[in-house]
Amino acid sequence: MSTRHYLALLALAWLALPSLTAAQHGGTEAKLYRWVDDKGEVHYTDRIPAEYANRDRNVLNKEGVRVGFEEGEITPEERAEAERKAAEAATVAARKAEVARRDRMLLETYGSVSDIEDLRDRRLELLESQIKVTELYLANLRKRLVSLQDEAGNYKPYTARENAPQIPENLQLDITRTAASINVYEQTLARTRSDQQTLRATFDNDVRRFKELKGG
Repeated sequence: MSTRHYLALLALAWLALPSLTAAQHGGTEAKLYRWVDDKGEVHYTDRIPAEYANRDRNVLNKEGVRVGFEEGEITPEERAEAERKAAEAATVAARKAEVARRDRMLLETYGSVSDIEDLRDRRLELLESQIKVTELYLANLRKRLVSLQDEAGNYKPYTARENAPQIPENLQLDITRTAASINVYEQTLARTRSDQQTLRATFDNDVRRFKELKGG
């Protein structure tokens, strides 16, 4: 074979190489599915019948080796159930994460049970002081309201005397404002007492959990 003839054949082979590669790798290879019907029989087909579109199936290559997985179509009810389970799992995971966070905080913040109890007592004492101040202020407001109401008893509409004058506007306003202040401070007192109970319960839980984490 002449050198010129050899080079011509080599050029033809080089030009044909991309086409061969494309034929081997470039095209979209047909899928082969492995799926199971209602009777439990296994089928190997290149498409899934419409009535079995909701079935999960394995994807095989031309040698029959599993190379992928496709989830079947699901009904709205199945989708809703899957979403419900996912939401439940997310809630459980968030709860566990919060427990872990609080555990780390306990171990990083306190060195002993007495540390927790000391902080608890200081905060409870602060709330107790607020309660006492509020109770004292309420007592004074109630006394003032009684005094104002006694004074208002000389005026209409708080007396049945026909010749009694109408209650002065400033006295009526003072009664209204004092009653409103009593209501506000009573709500404040109730909240502070509730906070006190919540705080005590929270620290009690912290003490119990700290002991569990420390193994005692």
